[in-house]
Amino acid sequence: MPGENLTRDEARRRAELLSVEGYEVALDLRSAIGDGPDNGLRTFRSVTTIRFRSQQAGVSAFADLIAPSLNTVTLNGQALDPAVVFDGARIALEGLAAENVLVVDAQCAYSRTGEGMHRFVDPEDGEVYLYTQYEPADARRVFANFEQPDLKAPYLFEVTAPDGWTVWSNGDGELADGVWKFSATKPISTYITAVVAGPYYRVTDVYRRTFDDGTELEIPLGALCRKGLAKHFDSDDVFTVTKQGLDFFHDHFDYPYPFGKYDQAFVPEYNLGAMENPGLVTFREEYIYRGKVTQAAYERRANVILHEMAHMWFGDLVTMVWWDDLWLKESFADFMGSFSMVNATRFTDGWITFANNRKSWAYRADQLPSTHPITADIRDLEDAKLNFDGITYAKGASVLKQLVAYAGQDAFLEGARRYFKRNAYGNTRLGDLLSVLEETSGRDMASWSRSWLQTAGVNSLTPAVLCDAGDRITELAVLQDASETHPELRPHRVAVGLYRLEGGTLSRYARAEADVSGPRTVVGELTGAERPDLVLVNDDDLTYCKIRFDEGSLDTLRDHLGDITDPLARALCWSALWNLTRDALMPARDFIALVLRFAGRESDIGVLQMLHTWAESALVHYAAPEWRGTGGSLLAEGALHELRAAEPGGQHQLTWARFFAAVAASDTDFQLLQGLLDGTARIDGLEVDQELRWALLAPLASHGVADERTIDAELARDDTASGKRHHVRALASRPAAAVKAQAWAALVESDALSNALVEATIAGFGQASQRELIAPFAPKYFDAIEGVWAKRSIQIGMLVVKGLFPGLQDDRATLDSTDAWLEEHRDAAPALRRLVLEARDDLARSLRGQACDAAAG
Repeated sequence: MPGENLTRDEARRRAELLSVEGYEVALDLRSAIGDGPDNGLRTFRSVTTIRFRSQQAGVSAFADLIAPSLNTVTLNGQALDPAVVFDGARIALEGLAAENVLVVDAQCAYSRTGEGMHRFVDPEDGEVYLYTQYEPADARRVFANFEQPDLKAPYLFEVTAPDGWTVWSNGDGELADGVWKFSATKPISTYITAVVAGPYYRVTDVYRRTFDDGTELEIPLGALCRKGLAKHFDSDDVFTVTKQGLDFFHDHFDYPYPFGKYDQAFVPEYNLGAMENPGLVTFREEYIYRGKVTQAAYERRANVILHEMAHMWFGDLVTMVWWDDLWLKESFADFMGSFSMVNATRFTDGWITFANNRKSWAYRADQLPSTHPITADIRDLEDAKLNFDGITYAKGASVLKQLVAYAGQDAFLEGARRYFKRNAYGNTRLGDLLSVLEETSGRDMASWSRSWLQTAGVNSLTPAVLCDAGDRITELAVLQDASETHPELRPHRVAVGLYRLEGGTLSRYARAEADVSGPRTVVGELTGAERPDLVLVNDDDLTYCKIRFDEGSLDTLRDHLGDITDPLARALCWSALWNLTRDALMPARDFIALVLRFAGRESDIGVLQMLHTWAESALVHYAAPEWRGTGGSLLAEGALHELRAAEPGGQHQLTWARFFAAVAASDTDFQLLQGLLDGTARIDGLEVDQELRWALLAPLASHGVADERTIDAELARDDTASGKRHHVRALASRPAAAVKAQAWAALVESDALSNALVEATIAGFGQASQRELIAPFAPKYFDAIEGVWAKRSIQIGMLVVKGLFPGLQDDRATLDSTDAWLEEHRDAAPALRRLVLEARDDLARSLRGQACDAAAG
């Protein structure tokens, strides 16, 4: 048996052979509490009955199950020998009949990695909480199944749980004779079934809607979290956004929400932002805010709520056949999350965040050696796991935004409506969507798809402006180029904006939309316009591209970036300047200077937070090593100045406080942080709540100012799950060789840490101020990663391989070591090689940026 991986070819053959009529799954979770191991050996009983048909009698197939042991298995009433048919990942099924009944009784393992049935013990009160997370293929860790998205079926779940617990699943449930029994689901894929169990705190509400034809719809709403977070749970806001989203999607999709109730569970140690299980959406509990946060945090949560809600149609009702077309759900959900948020909630500036934040993720991913078309070539499940990336989500969503501009919003939404009605409860491929969009738009979707969905890489658009002696434009052209590795020039629907300085502001005075194609396109509509101070290609962010500037526009931005009146235009300019920095076309010190000069005037809090992230990244990765000390001091001085100048008690003040802590560099800085912690220093209006306390303590720990006793004392103040994560990170960040060795051993040589504590330990281990201290671990990394990949779950393997790559050893020797590993390990798992290739590319980009910055010095 080939083990846990499943190939596309195997899935295709199985789908051609089998059709599934239904599942009955009985789980006994009483073992979750009480004494017992907490290292993956604690198990629960799982009994699954699968009724399925075979297109041919007498053939063989297999069912999927990852479990420590198989008690019994029967096929069509005949007992099979577990030792013969089960290899730990697959159950061999020989001699199938036309109609079959498979019964599997197994001992499945609770998870500490966020995969399968995750078990969490709350350090605050000792309560145990369970939840499932399956995407792309971890339902087989909880019950036997055919683990692929195109073998949909209805599910009946029964769960026996400890006394006093409540259990939730996709359908409605009730407790009868000590067993939680749930109504049958609609036909859905394995990876979106779900179980949540434990002493969760739950709040309820109801969504009601009367449609134009008089039909009434009532959806019970629930919101869940751990009891320890109940005092922080602003469920009213969660329900408000939920109802606004349901209204929006009902208005635009013309297909009523099909899955009955709508529970949303905020769960601990979650690997993702959220997961779209129909009727029981799960979210990471960090979306419940324990302290003061900015409006950007609430906007981010609203976007995730709406993203998952869009999946109820794009992904749950209509599902891709295989993970090649993952974009058919994720790109659409990413786009619809922002689209619905801007049009239905209080977060009307969501497209600014999209342009500044989500697209940044896409641009990075699309320039890696592992970039791929939006419709990807997914050979197996390991490929699928890595393709939940910036291409599938953010680039796909950006391309859909371009499609709306290309085809028209009405045609796009009508296409979606037809797509749902034709394919409800079924599975689709790219062509199924393109056919309806061709119908509704009249556009040639095949050529659009070839350019946008089936090619990789990002284009750059640069304005070329010619003016006459009277300062009038004689020609404005848009120049398009592409990388050597991905030379495709695409059709773009763009808006070109002309801006001029007047009265201390930089405002748009002319705009034209044009279809850009090929290497050079003249925008005739702007001929005769006054000479601009700034030309912004892709104004209003209609397409997906890297924006470049002509020299005159770049000079204007250096002096007047903060004077741009439109916040979206300003965000687009910031994003373009960051891309110039990452591409080694602008020195890092110049970008940092722009942040220091203009970030204090930024009104959009989400953009400001992104600027802080970029500025810190510019210093750590792209600044010349000999200038880092100077740059760090400048950032710390600038952050403190803006912190003191910010409106007391406002979200900008909080944002600058967190940034100041992140870049604090001197003894004076550390004294202020210490004073804010112990109350001897004060900044008017700044509330130092528990979350901010951890943010202030982190740099004190990493610079050796706060010792273990101080960090332990902070945990005593905040002995919660969140406090534990902060505590672990702070301990691992201390500047001592023994500390780093201990963290390394916990990550590489042991599997005792949960997924959340693995993340926290990695974050503490790799401090930019400790390059020399962690240098000895670079060769150990290359010796260890194959073993880590082979022995650990894919989630933990990804965290360790990505998180421990010696990118802070940013020199030619590390690049050579990486190349040597890649050359010597050509036969390593493709997913592992991809992670190392991506890290290698980031390192090479850092070296190019540092060379650019050094030349500027």
